[in-house]
Amino acid sequence: MDTNQLIEKLMAFNLTRQEATIYLALHEAGGKTGYEIAKQTGISRSNAYNALAGLVDKGAAYTEEGTATRYVAVHVSEFCENKIRALHKIEEYLTGHMPKEREEAEGYLTILGDRHIADKIRMMLKKAEHRVYFEVEAAVLQEFLPELEKACDAGIKVVILTDKSTQIPLKATVYENEVKTNQIGVITDSTHVLTGEYGKKDESSCLYTGQRNFVRIFKDSMKNEIKLIELTKGDNEK
Repeated sequence: MDTNQLIEKLMAFNLTRQEATIYLALHEAGGKTGYEIAKQTGISRSNAYNALAGLVDKGAAYTEEGTATRYVAVHVSEFCENKIRALHKIEEYLTGHMPKEREEAEGYLTILGDRHIADKIRMMLKKAEHRVYFEVEAAVLQEFLPELEKACDAGIKVVILTDKSTQIPLKATVYENEVKTNQIGVITDSTHVLTGEYGKKDESSCLYTGQRNFVRIFKDSMKNEIKLIELTKGDNEK
C-alpha cells in the first residue's frame, strides 16, 4: 500500500493532508477517539481534533457517542460517490446559471500535460455525433477504448490509424500503419482537431482548434494517409 499516493488521491476529494492521513488511519483501524488517533498518527491532539471535525463536516466520518466520542470512517466508496453526486448537482447549477458566453471565432488553444490532453480527448469523443478519426500508438489507444467503444455502440463512424490493429477489440475501421512515438491526432465531426504530443507527462503539448481551414487540411492529410495505406495493402496482396 502506497500511503502517500492514497493521501494524494483523497486530497482530490477536498480533504487536507492531515484529514486524509487521519481518514486512512480510521479506515484501517476502525472507530477511534481523538486521543487515540492523535497517538496513532503522531499528529498533535488539537490538530487531530480539528481534522476529525473536518472529516465529519465533509462527510468522511461519523461520530459514535459513548463514554468518549469515537470517530468512524465512512466507507471510501460511499464517501467518493457522495462527493461526486454533490459535484454533479453543482455542475447542473453552474451550467444553468453561468453568464452567457460571448461568441468568438475559434482560435488555436494549447493544452499542456497528459492529464489535461486526455480530458480534452474524452470530452471530444463524448460530444462526437457523426464520426471520429483517431491516429495514435496502440499502447496509448488502450486508454481511450471505453470512450471509443461507446461511440461505436452509438452508431458513430470511428476510423483508427494505429501501429498494432490486432489489439483493438472495436467495431471500428482500423488501419495499421507506422505512428510516430508520442504523436496523437483526433478529429471529431469534421469540426474540431486535437494534434500534438502525448505520453511525455507534463511535457506533452497539443494544439486544439475548430478553425475550419485547419480542420479541413488535417482531415485531408489523414484521408491521404488512409488512401496510401489502402494502395500499399492492395499492391502487397497482388
